[in-house]
Amino acid sequence: MEVVWAVGQVGAVWVAVVFGLIVLPSALGISLGISEAYMWVLVKTLEWATIRLQKGVKEPQPQMPQSPTANGIIERDETPMEKEIARLHRADFEFSHIFYFCRKGFEAIVEDEVTQRFSSEELLSWNLLTRTNVDFHYISLRLTVVWVIGVIVRYCFLLPLRFTLAAIGITSMIVGTTAVGQLPNGSVKNYLSEVVHLTCSRILVRALSGTIHYHNKENRPQKGGICVANHTSPIDAIILTNDGCYAMVGQVHGGLMGIIQRATVKACPHVWFERSEIKDRHLVTKRLREHVADKSKLPILIFPEGTCINNTSVMMFKKGSFEIGGTIYPVAIKYDPQFGDAFWNSSKYNIVSYLLRIMTSWAIVCNVWYLPPMVRKEDEDAVQFANRVRSAIARQGGLTELPWDGGLKRAKVKDTYKEEQQKNYSKMLVRNGSIE
Repeated sequence: MEVVWAVGQVGAVWVAVVFGLIVLPSALGISLGISEAYMWVLVKTLEWATIRLQKGVKEPQPQMPQSPTANGIIERDETPMEKEIARLHRADFEFSHIFYFCRKGFEAIVEDEVTQRFSSEELLSWNLLTRTNVDFHYISLRLTVVWVIGVIVRYCFLLPLRFTLAAIGITSMIVGTTAVGQLPNGSVKNYLSEVVHLTCSRILVRALSGTIHYHNKENRPQKGGICVANHTSPIDAIILTNDGCYAMVGQVHGGLMGIIQRATVKACPHVWFERSEIKDRHLVTKRLREHVADKSKLPILIFPEGTCINNTSVMMFKKGSFEIGGTIYPVAIKYDPQFGDAFWNSSKYNIVSYLLRIMTSWAIVCNVWYLPPMVRKEDEDAVQFANRVRSAIARQGGLTELPWDGGLKRAKVKDTYKEEQQKNYSKMLVRNGSIE
């Protein structure tokens, strides 16, 4: 009995400290400086580790590329196919004309530019979490001791703390939205719903040791609009709702996620679809248009890529989000991989393993840019509009813009795309006089 009593006392003190120092300040939107102090110590530690690594390497290592997306082992020629073929053509067709396709084929075999976007970004320096480069090896006893201390801190202190905060945040979300959902529709219900969502999101961000820098807040999405952002992780939604409320769009889930969905939809007009409904594009578009038409409702949050990309690139935006109409509010999200890898490789890790990796990382640090609102031009179709929005997000976030569908994460290239490239090639041959 004494052991149980002691454990209960320790648990009560732990919860009281967490509530007093973290939960309450988070709910009020203030900071006691604990996170700032932690980040300062962390930055200094990683800087020291980097210097130790550089001093410990006996032989000079080849300079790593500075580009944030340069994980490659080959240097690519980015000359467009039309210019390349025009340069090769003289008069009649020659076998040398196929060299462009041969080179592109070899590049794809050695290292294609799509599948590498579905693996974690290569780090330029070891962050004392994982070894993502073969050049990082045993250097010194002091560095090893620091790494061991880091493991103890992350698993014995940060993990229990973050788990406690996550449990408080999720429980508060379920209880709060369920209670607010009992109120009659009106301004009071909408206000309390936003308070609950903001408060719980702030707690959940603290559970990730999140440090988020929001830029250009004057461009934040407004009610009756559509917010579109690049997609790296399921926590993208928490990162954004920490600074404002949104109506989520997604598929109905079971388990804990289903409980949260059913609770939140009572207080906020989220748009959840059954698996059978989400395949019906017309039904999805109809429901989203009805939501956007009501200017009193929260802006819809959509990730048009449809899957998580490793935050080095922005892949093809599906046009459905841009056929709805209304104002589009682009948002660029860029994580700093030095402190923790936010990318969710769903083909490799399930959601539990992913959350464990996130909660045992040092922190989640990212920048969020609100871009000026964009509307579809009269002479612009949905695909062109989607590409224009994607380009703006890629430029602002310093991300590589790729035309490929993120669905290639789990599927092969469609035959129609290959046929389109073949048609383009044949048109170029005719245009350049190689075929008469």
